[in-house]
Amino acid sequence: MYPVMLEPDDNGTLLVTCPDLPELTTWGEDREDALQRAADAMEEALAARIANRDDIPGPSAAQGRPVPRLPPLTVAKVSLYRAVRTSGMTKAELGRRLGWHGPQIDRLFDLRHHSKIEQIDQAFQALGKRLVVSVQDAA
Repeated sequence: MYPVMLEPDDNGTLLVTCPDLPELTTWGEDREDALQRAADAMEEALAARIANRDDIPGPSAAQGRPVPRLPPLTVAKVSLYRAVRTSGMTKAELGRRLGWHGPQIDRLFDLRHHSKIEQIDQAFQALGKRLVVSVQDAA
């Protein structure tokens, strides 16, 4: 989702930063470890932004930088959060349109809650959007 920068650190590890999410800083023993830790840190940074009702920027172009793999449900929830904020719709209005209670709406944006993808799709539909899932060859 968001490209990261991997830079050799002075102790033989890799320092990981993300220009799109400046609060994300982590490290790894090697490239694979660094990207796994980056995915975990990215999910935490995104969850914190949602909890604080902060904006989440769109990802910048990778330009050859690695992009840690996030769980598909996380990507869908972050996309929904961004779409709701862009539309100016409140969570209360989204709940009214869906006929759902506040806690149900809150769980849509909780990255730790295993929402059903059908619920995410319904929320997108309430925004006049649709969820599209695609499959790509592994790199």
